[in-house]
Amino acid sequence: QVRLAESGGGSVQAGESLTLYCRAFGSDVKPNCMGWFRQGPGEEREVVAVVPIAGDTTYADSVKGRFTISVDNTKITAQLQMRNLQREDSAMYYCAAYGMGDCTDRRIYVYWGQGTQVTVSS
Repeated sequence: QVRLAESGGGSVQAGESLTLYCRAFGSDVKPNCMGWFRQGPGEEREVVAVVPIAGDTTYADSVKGRFTISVDNTKITAQLQMRNLQREDSAMYYCAAYGMGDCTDRRIYVYWGQGTQVTVSS
C-alpha cells in the first residue's frame, strides 16, 4: 500500500514563502503523474502544479511565476516552493501520485496525502 506523507504547511503573512514536501512510501515504481492540488473551504480541489513522467510541468495560472514544483522520480518525492504567498493561496494542500491520463485531472489519482494547511494573512 502506497502512502504519501506531506509536511511544510503553516501560517504566514502575505508576501512570505513556504515550501511543501511530499514523499511516497511503499513503492519504488516511478509515478506517471505526481503533484500538488489544493482545496479551500467550500471549494473544489484544484490543480496547483503537476509533473508527468514524460512531458511538461503544468502550473495553475494563479501560481505561475510564484510557485516551483520539483519531483524526484527516483526517491518519489515532490517539493513545492511557494513565494510571494497571497491570501487567496490559503487552502489545504494535497500531494497526489500515481494515475493514468491527464495529470491535471484530480480524478485520475490513486493516492493522496492527508493534506497540509497553508494559511496566508494580510
